[in-house]
Amino acid sequence: MIAPYIKKISFLLTIVVFSFQTKAQDGPWWVNYIIEKENNFMGITINMDYYYAKPSYRNLVLVGTSTKKCYKNGFPTGEGLEDFYSFSDTTAPVIDSLTKHQLVGIITYQCTGIDVYYVKDTMNLRNSLTKVIQEKFAGAQNYIFIQPDKKWEYYKNIYPLDVDDNFLMNQSFLNQLAYEGDDLSKPRKVTHWLYFKNDKNRLKFIDRIKVLEFSVDSLSFNKEEDLPYELQLSRIDNITPQNINSVTKILNTLSLSYNGMYDGWGTEAIKEEEPNQ
Repeated sequence: MIAPYIKKISFLLTIVVFSFQTKAQDGPWWVNYIIEKENNFMGITINMDYYYAKPSYRNLVLVGTSTKKCYKNGFPTGEGLEDFYSFSDTTAPVIDSLTKHQLVGIITYQCTGIDVYYVKDTMNLRNSLTKVIQEKFAGAQNYIFIQPDKKWEYYKNIYPLDVDDNFLMNQSFLNQLAYEGDDLSKPRKVTHWLYFKNDKNRLKFIDRIKVLEFSVDSLSFNKEEDLPYELQLSRIDNITPQNINSVTKILNTLSLSYNGMYDGWGTEAIKEEEPNQ
């Protein structure tokens, strides 16, 4: 089982900070998250810094490619990521040579990766991108989309709502699983950890939580901790972003009402044996 996040953090999978650009993103606040779209899952990496203060780049540019090296859930394998990196390493210098710009997001959906730019000037941009893409990526399904977007509506549409600690914790784990090929919609046992100051509050919480059909897996005590009374719960759930966010919010809110702390969740990954080729 993959351990929960805070005290018991011990990831068995590598979190993929998914950026097509090989250049490290130092400084800006980049957030990775998963959404459900048309019964599939979409990965979004977004630079959060531009919600309130945006440069005067009034044109949206989406440029991307597809790969056959992906899992059934639509997320790329390690080799598929390399395809996307290579594509971005080729197209980014073209944009850089023609206009001022900012990479604000990256989208992964159904074996396709898209870089999201805002640029100041589009003169010769489509022709230049088309030329280099046709030369080096003729065998793939490629995408170029350019249109005015002075109010940054596209950016607003992919900006996540309700970004709090609960959201960030859940999304970190979901990204980790998705990029390992997990089908997030498949039900599986999901384990949750909570901690309380005293046993009385822990028992009150257990009595309150019974209506939600959680199983109590274990009770333990560690006198070295500030909240020494541990509770381990589990339930069969799918871990779609909306569902796991709802479950963890409930557990977090209820635990606080009994002076406790919700400490995260863990589950076994459900992965296909072989990725799509």
